[in-house]
Amino acid sequence: MNKTYVHGYDDRENRRLCDQASTLAELLHSDTSYPAGSRVLEAGCGVGAQTVTLAANSPDALFTCVDISEASIFQAGRAVESAGLTNVRFEQADIFNLPFAPDAFDHIFVCFVLEHLPRPVEALNALKNLLKKGGTITVIEGDHGSAYFYPDSEAARRAIQCLVELQRRAGGNAMIGRQLYPLLQQAGFESVRVSPRMVYVDAGKPELVEGFTKKTFTAMTEGIRESAILAGIIEPDAFERGIRDLYRTTEADGVFCYTFFKGVGVK
Repeated sequence: MNKTYVHGYDDRENRRLCDQASTLAELLHSDTSYPAGSRVLEAGCGVGAQTVTLAANSPDALFTCVDISEASIFQAGRAVESAGLTNVRFEQADIFNLPFAPDAFDHIFVCFVLEHLPRPVEALNALKNLLKKGGTITVIEGDHGSAYFYPDSEAARRAIQCLVELQRRAGGNAMIGRQLYPLLQQAGFESVRVSPRMVYVDAGKPELVEGFTKKTFTAMTEGIRESAILAGIIEPDAFERGIRDLYRTTEADGVFCYTFFKGVGVK
């Protein structure tokens, strides 16, 4: 099991990942599609939350999806089967030691993976070795430092900072989204372009209030309550105030903003 994944592998986290994927599918994936016959590697597929959208958007491409967690691979297989998709195969493997030949893939897709790795450039280099010349890599990451909201709350910001600190202690970086351009450049990719994908939520967007602010971001923050308190990062009462204030942003006058970053590079 990947001990650097601070959110855990329980059913609640699986539901959160699926809620996140369905809520953000248009924002993150509408401009990602692959030609017929393309061999695409999804590195770090998790429970298949992004896989279903990717494979459905490119039904004639062939997807190989890998993850280090055997349990996640099992869940991903079930998700793909339930969606009736037949263009996906799964394999359990470590991103730093993938069992594929050089130049094996036309395209590579990586989503919410680099944030958990202590050596993101090394991971990108390992992936580039598997990519054909002229092939593309697409990387999507969040950035917890991009969260802002109304009413503003120091308590809510402290609760979010617990996520950042736990991920730092695990060797990752919860604010890696802002670094995608230099990371892809350092790994030697060409024609790198990065676009911000902001999620803006107010009461006029009830589907985002429910799907993103509540079920994605606040659920993610709530999920590290025990770890943050046990690590001595925050006191229980302070954490609870932060969570209450995050839910406060979902009321009629509340606003919540968060930015994802999507980077594309060419080998």
